[in-house]
Amino acid sequence: MTSNVTAVSYGLNVTPTGLEELRSVLASHGAQVVSESSPADDRYQVRILELALPDVTAAALAALRRSVADAATGDFDTALVPAGLRAAARKLLIMDVDSTLIQQEVIELLAAYAGKREEVAAVTEAAMRGELDFAQSLHARVAVLAGLPADVVHSVRHEVKLSEGAGELVAAFKAAGHIVAVVSGGFNQILEPIAADLGLDYWQANELEIVDGVLTGRVLGAVVDRAAKEKYLREWAAAEDIALEHTVAVGDGANDLDMLGAAGIGVAFNAKPAVCAVADAALNMPYLDAVRHVAGV
Repeated sequence: MTSNVTAVSYGLNVTPTGLEELRSVLASHGAQVVSESSPADDRYQVRILELALPDVTAAALAALRRSVADAATGDFDTALVPAGLRAAARKLLIMDVDSTLIQQEVIELLAAYAGKREEVAAVTEAAMRGELDFAQSLHARVAVLAGLPADVVHSVRHEVKLSEGAGELVAAFKAAGHIVAVVSGGFNQILEPIAADLGLDYWQANELEIVDGVLTGRVLGAVVDRAAKEKYLREWAAAEDIALEHTVAVGDGANDLDMLGAAGIGVAFNAKPAVCAVADAALNMPYLDAVRHVAGV
């Protein structure tokens, strides 16, 4: 019997009782467990079940994902991943940046220098929940930066911290010969050194306008919104001759929804409820490198 879908459970407490509940849900959909394994990690637990499913159409897999999510099998999450993605010789990992690759929202760090952090944070939260148009909200938030010296950008660079496991995740994908990209509604001036340090293959964000050493409160060119994120995913996958079915997208906000939906599997990382509700998988712990177990890297 050959596995055609893999169930990857991960969390701080993957209990035997929870796993039994998961197996029950899987069995109700006709899934047969081909094999099981437990990769070692001293920060969180992982359990991998190779499954044979009678129906692996997109509709059947979506229904199974809903059943697994609704079962709420304990303090862990389970991703259901097509075997073809996990076995692919070359994959593309594409990630959001703010609150995904990094721990902070850069626009809020910048706004703090203008005394507007709380005001901007409230708008950011609403935009990430999908309550506001992202491009309009970005222009409004960037406008509060007008008049700040460009040196604040350098100061913010030093405040930015990678999410736990982010460096390990990128290194694992790169070492295995895969492609790693990030696309951000944030800013190139912050992302460029991060991308260089991590050795990313592709990256794109918005460009803050700076004139005579001062932020103008505007961005240059088209805003990187949810449609643009999906566009870059498709462009970069095509450039690398990687099928969309072999791509993994990770994000946390409404701006990531199109990208998550277009990828082979979309992972909601400590995401807003609206994102978790439609993503293929959810990751609700701080360790971003758990994505490597989902992808089979």
